[in-house]
Amino acid sequence: MAGNTFGSLFRVTTWGESHGTAVGATLDGCPPGLPLTAQDIQAELDRRRPGKGGPAASPRKEPDAVEILSGVFEGKTTGTPIALAIFNKDAHSKSYDNLKDIFRPGHGDISYLAKYGIRDHRGGGRASARETAGRVAAGAVAKKLLSLHGITVTAYTVSLGGITTDKRNLSEINDNPLFCPDNEAAAKMVGHIETVRKEGDTLGGIVEILATGCPAGLGEPVFEKLDAALAGALMSIGAVKGVEIGAGFAAAGMRGSENNDVILPEGFASNNSGGILAGISNGDAIVARVAVKPIPSIGKEQQTINLAHEPVTVSIGGRHDISAIPRIIPVCEAMVALCLADHLLRQKAIA
Repeated sequence: MAGNTFGSLFRVTTWGESHGTAVGATLDGCPPGLPLTAQDIQAELDRRRPGKGGPAASPRKEPDAVEILSGVFEGKTTGTPIALAIFNKDAHSKSYDNLKDIFRPGHGDISYLAKYGIRDHRGGGRASARETAGRVAAGAVAKKLLSLHGITVTAYTVSLGGITTDKRNLSEINDNPLFCPDNEAAAKMVGHIETVRKEGDTLGGIVEILATGCPAGLGEPVFEKLDAALAGALMSIGAVKGVEIGAGFAAAGMRGSENNDVILPEGFASNNSGGILAGISNGDAIVARVAVKPIPSIGKEQQTINLAHEPVTVSIGGRHDISAIPRIIPVCEAMVALCLADHLLRQKAIA
C-alpha cells in the first residue's frame, strides 16, 4: 500500500493493523548521536494507549510497550533506520465477526474495498486509529531532536461536544483527563461525555497545537509551505476533518487592518498568522487547530448496506472511545513534531 511514508529528510513509515501481530514505525534520517531510550518513547505512548483517555476511553487494554529493534546503540541513535514495534495484546477479533459483510457508516470499509478489493474488517485494519501508535512512537524521537533546538510542541482540548473554552491556562492541562487548559470547562465536558455515553452516541471536538521556540526560516516558499505541510500532516490523522493555522477561518471575517500582525522592534504585536508568513516560519509561536469528528462506531441503530448491496441496519458493539479526544492529542503533537523536525533538517541542509 502506497502512502505510508511521511517526510522528506526525516522520514517515518508506519505499519501494522488494529488486530494484527503488531503496529509500529520505521524512522529514517534521524541524525546520529541523539540520546534515545525506550522510556523516552514510552512516556508518549502511555498518553495515547487504550484505556488512558479518561471517561471517553475505550475499555480495550493495551500495554503499548515499545521495543526498539534497530538504530540505537548504547543509548544513542546511530544514524541508521530506527525500527519501533508495539505488539498487540488485547485484540478481540471475534467481536467483529458480525460486521464482516457490512459497511459501517462513517468508516473506511466501503472506500478501502473500492480501492483494494479486499479489507480487514477486524477493528478497521489499517484504517484503525491503532495505526497512530506508530506515529506517536516516531514523534517521540522527533520531539527529542526538536528539544535540542529549544522547540516544544504542546496540544490541548479547546472544545468537545460543543463545550468550548477561550482560556489558555496551560498549567492546567495535566490537571484533568481531557488535557484542557480550563479545568472548569473540562468538568463540563466530562459530564457531557457521560450523558452521551448512556445515549449510545459519540462526540467530536477541537484540539489546538502550539509549537514554541521554532526559528524563523522553516518551510519552502511555494508548494512545500510550512503551513501546507502542517495541514497535510494533521489531515492525515483519520479523525481530523479540518485544519486552521493562526486566525484560520476567522480571518475571512476580518479587515486587513485587523488581520495583519503589526511588527514592532520587540516582535509581532499579534499572531493571526499562526507563526507562518508566505509559507515560512517567522519566529513567532506556531498555532494550529484541528476539527476532530465524532467516533463513527455508535451503539444507535443506523442504516447501511451489506456486500450484496442489500439494505440492513447495524448497531456497533465492541470496545470504542466516546471521543477521539483526548487520545488524539499526542497524535497531533507527533505529526507537528515530525513535520517540524523534517523542515528543520531541510533548513540545515541549505544553511
